[in-house]
Amino acid sequence: MAVNLPRGFRAGAVRAGIKPSGKPDLALLASGLPASWAYAATQNRAAAPSIHRGRALYAQGGPLRAVVVNAGNANCATGERGFRDDFLMAELAARRLGLPLEEVLTASTGVIGVPLPVEKIEASLPQIALTPTVEAFAEAILTTDLVVKVAEREVAGARIVGVAKGSGMIHPNMATMLAFLVTDAKVPQEALRASWRGVVDRTFNQVTVDGDTSTNDLALLMANGAYGEVPLGPFFEAVEEVARELARKIARDGEGATKLMTVRVQGAATEEEARRAARAVAASALWKSALYGNDPNWGRILAALGNSGARFDPLKVEIRLQGIPLYRGGALPFDRERASQAMRAEEVEVFADLGEGPFSAEAFGCDLTEGYVRINALYTT
Repeated sequence: MAVNLPRGFRAGAVRAGIKPSGKPDLALLASGLPASWAYAATQNRAAAPSIHRGRALYAQGGPLRAVVVNAGNANCATGERGFRDDFLMAELAARRLGLPLEEVLTASTGVIGVPLPVEKIEASLPQIALTPTVEAFAEAILTTDLVVKVAEREVAGARIVGVAKGSGMIHPNMATMLAFLVTDAKVPQEALRASWRGVVDRTFNQVTVDGDTSTNDLALLMANGAYGEVPLGPFFEAVEEVARELARKIARDGEGATKLMTVRVQGAATEEEARRAARAVAASALWKSALYGNDPNWGRILAALGNSGARFDPLKVEIRLQGIPLYRGGALPFDRERASQAMRAEEVEVFADLGEGPFSAEAFGCDLTEGYVRINALYTT
């Protein structure tokens, strides 16, 4: 079923020939009105030119009207040419839409170290037909993803629609994917930016697939005000719901994954420690391998918690897997075959209570399979 964008937004995509597969790989998202925006980007020191340019535009504080995205080529580690090519891609999109250059954001995703074929972008951008639906855009931004990722909510009559891509090179350090959320609610830019960082920390920054943070990734929220004002409390709750749903979809679509892992931690001394503890379990290669093999080896969970930096006394910790108590200050008797059978679900939940305080958090990950190794062993060959 087609998902319509909020009022005033249009999107589209085209096959530009950037992806070797010949699938759609060049996309535009545009607003008919100037939009306030909030932005978070990767902290990887080898960040791509698109990230550098995005940070500079963000610091200027002006409105945003459009995003142009190419998939199949990261345009990263391509020297000075990469910066020129990124600028040209923005310039071509601005010309296509009749917008000032500073109101157009760029994003790239794909193979690192390969020059961007800007001649293909120049030839293809005029062919993009903008429509009120999001599917073409959501498909064109994918790389190794197996599924399109879209989420939507409504709050007081305004709509929020989010799309994301992400399957590998996924690990918290903002960002861990490409994510674009748009809304027709009218929200002051200061409020948008003040809240977005926390939303990102609690959702996208709690996703891990393989422990590698990408050089190119970002999370963007645009509000064009076409609907009007809404209560900000419920609005930001809805934004976080959209971001959380997208984060879960990224984890479930992890390269080679067969199941989604949700890690819930409570009883932490601080919110940051709760997040770190949950992420550590979701990121543990040992535990992710056990998850794939349906092995209820709770010792790997406890060890990951201990490596997270979160404070706790092992004598006060409790661990449950799919609701089955495994550890409470010491090993508990449990039916290993029953626990193993419970792990064969499409979603597996790990619960840990650290017994230190009132804070809680969750993280999202997936199992580690031969499929992940296959995909990444042959990524450029």
